Amino acid sequence: MDPAADRSGAAPFLDAAALAVALAEHDDYVASQGGPDEGERLLASGAVHDGAVDAFADALARSRVDVAEQYALAGQIIGDAMACPDPWCGPDPTRDPHWRDPRDRTAAQVRAERVEMAERAAVCDLAVRARMSEWMIRTRANTARNLQASCPKTWAAFRAGLVDERNAETIAGLAVSLPDDEGVRAAFDDAAASAGSRLTPGKFRTYARALRERLHPESVDDRHRRSRADRGAWLAAELDGMATFSVYGPAAELHAVHARVDAGARHLHAQDGEARTLTQLRADVAIGLLHGTDPAHTAPAMAGPSVAITIPALTLLGHGDEPAILDGYGPIPLDDAKHLAGDATSWVRVLTHPVTGTILNLDRSTYRVPKDLRRWLGARDPVCTMPGCGRLARDCQIDHRIEWAEGGATSAGNTGPLCHPHHRMKTETRWRFETDPDTGEVRWLSPTGHSADLDPPPW
Repeated sequence: MDPAADRSGAAPFLDAAALAVALAEHDDYVASQGGPDEGERLLASGAVHDGAVDAFADALARSRVDVAEQYALAGQIIGDAMACPDPWCGPDPTRDPHWRDPRDRTAAQVRAERVEMAERAAVCDLAVRARMSEWMIRTRANTARNLQASCPKTWAAFRAGLVDERNAETIAGLAVSLPDDEGVRAAFDDAAASAGSRLTPGKFRTYARALRERLHPESVDDRHRRSRADRGAWLAAELDGMATFSVYGPAAELHAVHARVDAGARHLHAQDGEARTLTQLRADVAIGLLHGTDPAHTAPAMAGPSVAITIPALTLLGHGDEPAILDGYGPIPLDDAKHLAGDATSWVRVLTHPVTGTILNLDRSTYRVPKDLRRWLGARDPVCTMPGCGRLARDCQIDHRIEWAEGGATSAGNTGPLCHPHHRMKTETRWRFETDPDTGEVRWLSPTGHSADLDPPPW
């Protein structure tokens, strides 16, 4: 057995080549300190370790300062775009005394929409450059603006590298949920800035929520009645054919749901012959209750009223091992795909080439995108074609890359899914597509001149 390997069977931290490099660097260091005896003495004294720990602390502080600067710049760039939309949306047409809006909007409405579109264009530009989601860019900008306005002590500590960015985001999010009362927000800022520099993010979230509750002048009953309107449920894809289903709702009701699930799981766990863990049983009981199946014997079956599945022909015939693709998720086991296809009331068959996986390219002479072309586009581009956007194609509009009014065809080569926000942004800002005349490759060009290729398909 390799002595560098973990006894648990895990791979070693360093392979043989990396280990040799590390040992050579150590020998060089020992030689520079006056030989093996002096090197061993320094290691034993703790001086080397003290120096490394100090260097770690310095690097951490520098990185926190740099991250805080990114937050500040994001807030500044987006704020400037909203204050002056012209660089992002072009000249303001309402300044022309002869201007008339073809959609019968007032000048105030047009100016408000320009501010909205400039904000979207700037956020998208930063997100594409940083390879971050637009949500993350907005979070950074909003955190900076909220801390500057409501929590100056936290903002100063954040810029100095004393407060972790996760704690800064927690403080900013909770601060804006407090009433616009200088005394309340100042008290929150004082306590949060101090605790945020000392507590880990997990502990700080608990502390900060409790602090906010103590300082909030409005009763929790009144706040709860308003918050109930925000309840919802979400599905998130995970690895290996799994997913997470989350519910946001009243705490008392969800605690009661959890208690019922836990009681059912513990009842099953006590039965003779039950091999599942409590964690597995809780999942099976919860899914069973929602799905209407009995978790005592089998995991809930998969079913759905309407699904879109891509199954390579050779795999379906038993001559290939390419996975099936569930629309909106990605690769799933073939048996699950067959089960879904068998139970669904309707499903879309997508025929792909057994070697290249390519699909047909259709061309239309009408503006309206027919159902068969929309299906092809959904198979080619499963999500919105704006880099970084993950909205499913079925929830998107079909965009003409070269506008129909400018001679663009309703074809697979000139159309693609764009979610409503990004479709509006393309139409009303200086974001645009450009096509390489030699290769035919399509890329996005931002108002600041940044070029970004389309993202590869997510599955």
